[in-house]
Amino acid sequence: MTSGPNRPAKAVVADFARYLRTETTGGMILLGATAIALLWANSPIDDIYRAIRDFRLGPEFLHLNLTIGDWAKDGLLALFFFVAGLELKRELVVGELSRFKQAILPVVAALGGMVVPALIALAVGWGTPGIDRAWAIPVATDIAFALGVLALTASNLPSSARVFLLSLAVVDDLGAILVIAILFTAKFDLVAAGVAVVALALYAYLQHRRVRSAWIYVPLAVVTWVAVHSAGVHATIAGVALGLLTRVRADEGEEHAPAIRLEHRLQPWSAAVAVPLFALFAAGITVNADSLGAVFTTALPLAVLAGLVGGKFVGIFGASLLAVKFKLAEKPRGMGWRDIGALSMLGGVGFTVSLLIADLALDGADVELAKTAVLIASAVASLAGAALLMHRSRVHAQED
Repeated sequence: MTSGPNRPAKAVVADFARYLRTETTGGMILLGATAIALLWANSPIDDIYRAIRDFRLGPEFLHLNLTIGDWAKDGLLALFFFVAGLELKRELVVGELSRFKQAILPVVAALGGMVVPALIALAVGWGTPGIDRAWAIPVATDIAFALGVLALTASNLPSSARVFLLSLAVVDDLGAILVIAILFTAKFDLVAAGVAVVALALYAYLQHRRVRSAWIYVPLAVVTWVAVHSAGVHATIAGVALGLLTRVRADEGEEHAPAIRLEHRLQPWSAAVAVPLFALFAAGITVNADSLGAVFTTALPLAVLAGLVGGKFVGIFGASLLAVKFKLAEKPRGMGWRDIGALSMLGGVGFTVSLLIADLALDGADVELAKTAVLIASAVASLAGAALLMHRSRVHAQED
């Protein structure tokens, strides 16, 4: 039996974990970390920020001698994507997306949200040096930031709104990772990719056989992550894949399925540690008057800006509208077109994956201009999406 003095401490820990699981708390911590990063990176002590972010650690022989910023982006964010994969699997099997016409809508929306921004970026930047690679920058949606804004602004929207945005953003990010793999991966390691596939197959088999030992799953997850990273693919895809392979239906006599248990245990770590640290090291972009002015007078950053702010909204909303009109898909339960429009605006929060593509696609002064454009576009999309979502949330509250 637990001793008396320990019980209050355990209760406090449980209450704190429950507090961290709320979407609003996670969103507030995320935005706080982002603000700290921007202020720190543009302060007189920015050299300390960059020294910490660029400090390298990890074994060289495994190709894991990474900067702290890379560990946050590729390592910690994989935990967030694992939790997102668990949630998406649950929705696909027993939740909002369990019917084809419900599940296909975010997929179609994500495709529209990739194709249209790329076309708009190409059109705006046509003939500009570098646009043949920079068109890929606005194809991405930052799932962590988009969900954070949604959590802070749309408490009265139906749960299907979050499921739609989560599914859309996961598919979008997988598409962006595919673009990176095809266009910007200098060397794809087939052996490492093979190891990753075998590790994932073993994970799926162990789930099927109802093996429950963490002593097996944790090392296997680490091997999968290392193999995916070594293959030259964005390592967060390992988190999504493992999440989608986790069993989501409880067996007879089992209180909760593994996916539900893991989501419950890992959500506080994802919300309070992984995502904020990732934001802290990803959002530290130097912004000054010259770079801000150049964004609006130079074709390449204008193309990125137009693709993210205008292209994402038109692509996501337009593809959703067409899919429903031609009866390929159904609107999410309890949502109207104005709700979908507000969520479509959040698709323009490209942020981290867009920043990564900018690093890979461009060089020299173009990189900083494109990054500044991504930052401005993400801020505009966040603020516009937040305003629309708060309005829709009030409307839903009045209807209830």
